[in-house]
Amino acid sequence: MACKVASLHCVLRYLCLMLLPLLSAAQDDDIRSCRTAPCDLVFILDGSWSVEDVNFEIVKRWLVNITTSFNIGQKFTQVGVVQYSDDPVLEIPLGKYSSNKDLIRAMESIEYMGGNTRTGAAIKFATDKLFGLSERGPAGVSRIAVVLTDGKSQDEVLKAAEAARKKGVILFAIGVGSETEEAELRDIANKPFSTYTFSVEDYKAISRIIQVIRQKLCEETVCPARIPIDSRDEKGFDILFHLNLAKKAKKTQGAFYGSRAYEVTSRVDLSEATRTLFPDGLPPSYVFVATLRYKGSVAIEEWDLWRIQTRDGKPQMAVTLNGLEGTVMFTTTSNSPSGTQMVKFSQQTTRKLFDEKWHQLRLLVTEEDVTLYVDDLEIETLSLEPPVGIFINGKTQVGKYVRKETTVPFEIQKLRIYCDPEQNNRETACEIPGCSNSPDYTEPTQEPCVCPPGPPGLPGMKVSFLFSSHSLNFCHVRV
Repeated sequence: MACKVASLHCVLRYLCLMLLPLLSAAQDDDIRSCRTAPCDLVFILDGSWSVEDVNFEIVKRWLVNITTSFNIGQKFTQVGVVQYSDDPVLEIPLGKYSSNKDLIRAMESIEYMGGNTRTGAAIKFATDKLFGLSERGPAGVSRIAVVLTDGKSQDEVLKAAEAARKKGVILFAIGVGSETEEAELRDIANKPFSTYTFSVEDYKAISRIIQVIRQKLCEETVCPARIPIDSRDEKGFDILFHLNLAKKAKKTQGAFYGSRAYEVTSRVDLSEATRTLFPDGLPPSYVFVATLRYKGSVAIEEWDLWRIQTRDGKPQMAVTLNGLEGTVMFTTTSNSPSGTQMVKFSQQTTRKLFDEKWHQLRLLVTEEDVTLYVDDLEIETLSLEPPVGIFINGKTQVGKYVRKETTVPFEIQKLRIYCDPEQNNRETACEIPGCSNSPDYTEPTQEPCVCPPGPPGLPGMKVSFLFSSHSLNFCHVRV
């Protein structure tokens, strides 16, 4: 009997050892970040005489540094490279390599061509021969081309760029040196130009925009939705819209008369599968914005304004308000054994968030730090370790007590994540009272001037006028 029990234990242990890697692999399949987002990415490189071989080596190292940020393969990012001068040359076919190691080796072996500059022909070649032949096609996969040039093209670029855009290709243009023309870069790139065009003084300077280019490429892959703001659309996530709050909560007046907000009660569950809200994760840098008000006991409670939980209910990202301490805590992912990192904003100025009035809370999150703003006032910047991807097999929730599933009663007017960190410089708190651009703002009335009395005047005389049978007696006038 003892032998049978021992044998059973051995079998169970063996099965556990066999299943553990499979379970881990399944869990890893649910982690999402810019590294894992599917994308067809083509680099179109200027190989004309003006580049010179020493600078072309710099370009190749730049390519390697950018592509190491992405997982390479059929399910992830597929990379192609075109070098051009008089004619375009296919250096790396789109999707040929399925590992970073093989792709880097191919990039390092590219040889500098030399010749004239025909950028338009290169864009057309990439559109037809790379994107046009991609086995994944245009549906559901971002198609991005990055054009790097150091001089004016000797053929037309606008027509080729417009044809590429009609086929769903997103074009970035990077000009190197003083010989590039801003007008030509704008003809190549998508709009807005502030997002899709870059200029640097020389080839050594392109290393300084690696992080920016990575961020922009990431925005195109993980942030497909656009939020209309004034005269432009911003890539991001309107969380209230995606949680269908308009149908779940009662509408109420917002910070100003006529502005719309929602009254969230304890009966409202603001939860959604993370896979639905953030199917490809979040970019490394973003702006989190919330406009809200909460009263009574909530102002002294600890609760998560927003959180992304793992499958077992542990928060991997969160914005936590603690009214008792008067603090704001930010949680995000990390490479630490716990998988998370937390920072706490505890300066005295954060306490205005807990005065039961409307406020805007804004977080500028980067790979190095996070900065808290309250009503446009910069509060504090705290350091972060580079975050990693999020597991999308859990839930995303809004307005929950810490470590509970109970909803917090509060009012909310806005809850968004903007993928472009530059939106932090464009965003204002004018949706709440006290901003000079807000609709209900009026200039304060000036105090009337109070002057000292002057010297007494001479005695006047009484005057009467007769007009239409009416006698009008006027007051004494001193002259």
